[in-house]
Amino acid sequence: MDFYLIIIIALAVLATADLVVGVSNDAVNFLNSAIGSKAINFKTVMIIASLGVAAGAIFSSGLMEVARKGIFNPELFYFDEIMVIFMAVMLTDILLLDFFNTLGLPTSTTVSIVFELLGAAVAISLVKIYWGNADASLYEFINVSKASQIIFGILLSVFVAFTVGAVVQYISRIILTFHFKDNPKWMGAIFGGIAMTAITYFILAKGIKGTPFADNTYAFLGSMSLKEYIATQSNNVIGISLVLWTSLSMLGVYLFRTDIYKSIIIVGTFSLALAFAGNDLVNFIGVPIAAWQSYEAWSVSGVEATEFSMAFLSKKVPTPTILLFVAGMVMVVTLWFSSKAKKVTKTEIDLARQQDTKERFNPNFLSRGLVRGSMKLSNLFSTIIPENIQNHISTQFKKPEIELVAISQNPQQSLF
Repeated sequence: MDFYLIIIIALAVLATADLVVGVSNDAVNFLNSAIGSKAINFKTVMIIASLGVAAGAIFSSGLMEVARKGIFNPELFYFDEIMVIFMAVMLTDILLLDFFNTLGLPTSTTVSIVFELLGAAVAISLVKIYWGNADASLYEFINVSKASQIIFGILLSVFVAFTVGAVVQYISRIILTFHFKDNPKWMGAIFGGIAMTAITYFILAKGIKGTPFADNTYAFLGSMSLKEYIATQSNNVIGISLVLWTSLSMLGVYLFRTDIYKSIIIVGTFSLALAFAGNDLVNFIGVPIAAWQSYEAWSVSGVEATEFSMAFLSKKVPTPTILLFVAGMVMVVTLWFSSKAKKVTKTEIDLARQQDTKERFNPNFLSRGLVRGSMKLSNLFSTIIPENIQNHISTQFKKPEIELVAISQNPQQSLF
């Protein structure tokens, strides 16, 4: 049997294993909010998340380019070298993620795959330069601009997520208070309409562009493609969504007595799962698919593996939808049966509790510094905001005593 075909088969097996360990680690990203809120039962959360993962897997085709040309310049590598890079990346990724899963500690699969690709590419580049098999410098082997953009985006996302999350939570709490069930129905309906609109736009603007039908033109959209219409008519999309969702929310709360907040959690869980699969699937199968496509191109070329350039990886190569679907099904099965996924999810939910609980990891100097900094910032704003406004805000953050008593009686209640 062809040696490189054996590597492709091995990479397919590794891809399945990576899907399992990857989902076990990243399930926390879209399950913790719904499970931690206890607003809907665990089985419902899992069903909604499974649907989101399955849909998101189909949306991930466009991001597969990251594994092919996002970190290094493939035209400077030959087929045999690229296969070594891909094999090293997959082995490292599985070992690293499984180690973190065993500890019950969440990590970033995106950071893992990016730096694994970077490290493997640098290692092979240095070997080529050392043996005199390359005229280019190390800087030229790496796609510095794109890699820098990805790494900067990862770092920036931490700050953006923290800031936006804190601001949205703060404003939502001021408006709704802890006694949100006592608010007028119209308030919940309007809040639901705004929340659903934001989620809908997120799904359409960010998720739909990776689907195979995003570039198709449609007569009812003025002969524009779906992706083009969303990009150029975003105000119309937001306006129509806001009117539609607010109207449906009004009908739901007044006619059918729908709990709008549970509906937001359900739709939000679906969109988070969709975003996870659409964004992170490349972390698990992007490398094996790139290896398989490289093998297909090399096997029909008639050129030696040591002389076949990987320049074709620089072009846009679509990923077969059937492979994305199969990968999505593996992720769904893992989501239901992985004990390590539940362990990692429990770790993050425990860290987010507002009452006392037994945690696996104690706070360190960084987390304490973050809390102290937030408190100092809050005190700074207190000197600027008038006292009567401060008093009003304080009443909005008053917690119901009965709820706290009920929680304190069983602080270690199982989440699953």
